Amino acid sequence: MNNLAVIVPFYNEEIYLQKSINRLIDNDIFDQIILVDDCSTDNSSSIANENVLKVNKIIYLKSSSNKGKGNALNLAKNIIETSHVIIHDADLEYFPEDIVEMFNCVEDNQDSLILGSRFIGNKKRANVYARTLLANKTMSSFFSFVNGYQVSDVATCYKLMPASFFKEMDIKENGFSIEIEILSKFLKYNRSIVEVPIKYEGRSYKQGKKIKTSDGFRYLFNTIKYRMSN
Repeated sequence: MNNLAVIVPFYNEEIYLQKSINRLIDNDIFDQIILVDDCSTDNSSSIANENVLKVNKIIYLKSSSNKGKGNALNLAKNIIETSHVIIHDADLEYFPEDIVEMFNCVEDNQDSLILGSRFIGNKKRANVYARTLLANKTMSSFFSFVNGYQVSDVATCYKLMPASFFKEMDIKENGFSIEIEILSKFLKYNRSIVEVPIKYEGRSYKQGKKIKTSDGFRYLFNTIKYRMSN
């Protein structure tokens, strides 16, 4: 039987966190909703704890210090009890109804990674800035060339994967480059990535977007790093 856990890593997302959780609850396909607080200093922890009291499938974890997204994912690994897992950032850029479509693909692709792509299909995409679009497509092309496997959107948050793979993966990246690490290591586990079009609504740096230009260069460096080693 296939079932799904969603991990929600967050840091200082009090403005968006409740709405993000509501979106997950409204799409009732998750057996576990794991909220992982990367040591927030705002009201995010209180919001998370309030939801734990209201919804019994919500679990809350908190890091002892602010270490990044990879560390947050590592904290969640040992409590996953489902066949598959997906990551959902709390910033409202992504829409969980797309996860429903992605999860439907699992039946015929049990051991594949189902990737939510912002660059295929004709789903609605808003606030996609030209510089970000160019950077993402460059990184995806470079990753595809280095690995000999076509992936249209390496930086997407939505990667639905077998929990057995995720729980055994030795996550080393703490920053946004975790996206490259996951894909690189999955291709060594199983060279099967199924892409599904998803919606997207980008937010600006003024609204709290955290990724920087330096993260893009790290994506490129780690593409080579994880192609050569684990």
